[in-house]
Amino acid sequence: MTSPRASAGLHHADMKDSILHHLVYTQGKDVTTAHIYDWRMAVSYAVRDRIVDRWFEATRRTYAEKRKRVYYLSLEFLIGRLLKDAVVNMRLEEDVEGALQRLGLDWLEIIEDEPDAALGNGGLGRLAACFMESQATLGLPAMGYGIRYENGLFRQRFEHGRQVEEPEDWLGQKHAWEFVRPEVSIDIGFGGHVQEIGGRAHWHPSDMLIAMAHDTPVIGWKGRWGNTLRLWEARPMHGFDLARFNRGDYVAAAEPEAQARTLSRVLYPDDHTEQGKELRLKQEFFHTAASLRDILRRFESEYDDLKLLPKKAAIQINDTHPAIAGPELVRLLHDERGMDFEEAVGIARATISYTNHTLLPEALETWSEARMGRLLPRHMQLIDRIDDLHRRETGTGHLNAHQDGRVHMGTLGFIMAHKVNGVAALHTELMKSTVFKDLHEAHPDRIVNETNGVTPRRWLLSCNPRLAGLITESIGEEWVDHAEQLKSLEPFVEDAGWLEKFAAAKRANKVDLTRWIAENMEISVDPDSVFDIQVKRIHEYKRQHLNMLETIAHWLEIRDNPNADWLPRVKIFGGKAFPNYTYAKEMVRLCNDIAHVLNSDPLTSRYLKVVFPENYNVSLAERLIPAADLSEQISTAGKEASGTGNMKFSLNGALTIGTLDGANVEIRDLVGAENFFLFGMTAPEVMERRHEPGHSARAIAEDPRLARAIDTIRQGRFSPDEPGRYHMITENLAHDDYFMVCSDFSDYWRAQREVDAAYVQPASWWRMAALNTARTGWFSSDRTIRGYMKDVWDTEAASLVDVAAE
Repeated sequence: MTSPRASAGLHHADMKDSILHHLVYTQGKDVTTAHIYDWRMAVSYAVRDRIVDRWFEATRRTYAEKRKRVYYLSLEFLIGRLLKDAVVNMRLEEDVEGALQRLGLDWLEIIEDEPDAALGNGGLGRLAACFMESQATLGLPAMGYGIRYENGLFRQRFEHGRQVEEPEDWLGQKHAWEFVRPEVSIDIGFGGHVQEIGGRAHWHPSDMLIAMAHDTPVIGWKGRWGNTLRLWEARPMHGFDLARFNRGDYVAAAEPEAQARTLSRVLYPDDHTEQGKELRLKQEFFHTAASLRDILRRFESEYDDLKLLPKKAAIQINDTHPAIAGPELVRLLHDERGMDFEEAVGIARATISYTNHTLLPEALETWSEARMGRLLPRHMQLIDRIDDLHRRETGTGHLNAHQDGRVHMGTLGFIMAHKVNGVAALHTELMKSTVFKDLHEAHPDRIVNETNGVTPRRWLLSCNPRLAGLITESIGEEWVDHAEQLKSLEPFVEDAGWLEKFAAAKRANKVDLTRWIAENMEISVDPDSVFDIQVKRIHEYKRQHLNMLETIAHWLEIRDNPNADWLPRVKIFGGKAFPNYTYAKEMVRLCNDIAHVLNSDPLTSRYLKVVFPENYNVSLAERLIPAADLSEQISTAGKEASGTGNMKFSLNGALTIGTLDGANVEIRDLVGAENFFLFGMTAPEVMERRHEPGHSARAIAEDPRLARAIDTIRQGRFSPDEPGRYHMITENLAHDDYFMVCSDFSDYWRAQREVDAAYVQPASWWRMAALNTARTGWFSSDRTIRGYMKDVWDTEAASLVDVAAE
């Protein structure tokens, strides 16, 4: 009988042989000439080989068992690096690390060579990635549809404190995980005219391009099921023009290809220009139209009756970006397949559901009827017919998607969905009373809640192996599959020895981050400081400037009494501001200016430092979140739909300082009010305060610390070369302050001092932190997906075979 150690050695040798095979025959290198890139690609292909059989088998079973599929349409899939994710979910850690050790290679160096896939911006895209992983883990037949952005959002760097946007060149290297599908090429049209022939409408587009599919397998936990992320690349109908080239018109010869590539080059093109607006609408239709045609092609390969579509396909649109799906599916059913219009609307509505992600009216997309009519003339007609039908169904015309010369995509998404879900309990209730109040009254059963979640595989097991190892040692490994079992940790929280291990895991993570900051930013921080972290998109409602004001006020108090017994803190920020969001970009620059002054202050720097790494992304989040002591979730109440960073921090044993906003409400309920640092007004109080004249001036007058902090910015303490640099921010805070930074400052200061008092009681602090981990298993995206399956998609998972144990 082969011993376990010998068996492991055989697996190591097998993996080593696979890696060497791909190094030679896929990369075309030998061990003497290979670079880290070649080794990383060889390892990726070796791992991918072991995924493909599982992936194919899941697809075969879906067809054989005629299972209903879920199709998840999202303009963002923030998947991050995939190699480690695949290795962890396939349970290949020992094989890969053992093989690399035999080859004299460093596993961490291999992992960190992989670029982050630049397919998203923030929470919405990361949620989509978590959902794909959970669908595969649960054995739910599903397919994600997105765009294969050549450059994604942008790569952020700082130049004299300013944010500078550069192209994100993640596809400058071959992407090891995708399979190109040239046979899946779909013609997509824009513009042109509509012709009535024999009582049927025929759209004749004037511009055409091709959507070509690129497939990435998404493997679930233990490799028991695999789904597909299909990304569309835009290509020209007619490529290189040789005749023009031979005439010497070299630029024009390549113009069709350049114009097509533009469509799938950048995520969220700047829409402050007419060209940018047009490109964004084109992207949304390109993505949605290609996906719907692909869905119908697959359906029609199995079934003859289109009435079965809602029973065999569930189409989930993630935010308003794919909301054109309703009219497009009606067009495909009515215009191209001859179905009666009202029946086509009914079939489309029964198939489509819509996730709303925002309560900000400006984030609910609208398009001018002129632009929509020019680019999508048939869809403009269909939207008006859908509105007319909806008017007859509800008896009112004020719920139209087409109003005041604009098409309201949130309304269109609502009208054309059988279910509309919010992403946290508070958010869902506010949807009913604010942005969709009238639509909710007309359709009281349509809005449901599905609180967001995160995958515990990536956001605990993979990114925090020290804590994950302690958990598994304590309660076994089943928590990875069933995160609610983390509740079984609660008895251990009363054991002082166990809490010491918990604290040691956190400190080791902080030491790792300390080294990374020193190596990459040349800033020295003390791992025994409070690591106070706020990482998210830079936005006024997320209130990074509230955090900055408290940091300034705290710094000034330390300067007043530098010899007092201050608790050392490291304030860590991370996030990007959209290129056209001037205020947010000024917030970025202010934060960097504050960091420059505070970090070089000999009186205070041992007690307070500010760190703002460039280019926050998934990989950086995986480094920061396990090291956090304090999670900043300080958005204005009523503005954050859910958040998922708040869940990741709590799961990894960080305490939250936050408002009653988004999923903070549910986090606090689950971890216990005593294990959460609450501050700030509630959503109704915010709405009431907003109507009070002079509320910000009064708040500033009542809090000398706040007034002093704002004056310090205004006087140019952080910008001596340009004292008025932050006039926009200081004037906004003093006079408008729509997001209630000043009104919440005093309570935020109080809560921060509660943090100070709690942290110097280590036994109590680590008990609170451990209870956060123990009580946040409910925020697994597995639970969220089960909710969608029951409440929205009406579908079941396939039975899972533990192939890893075979």
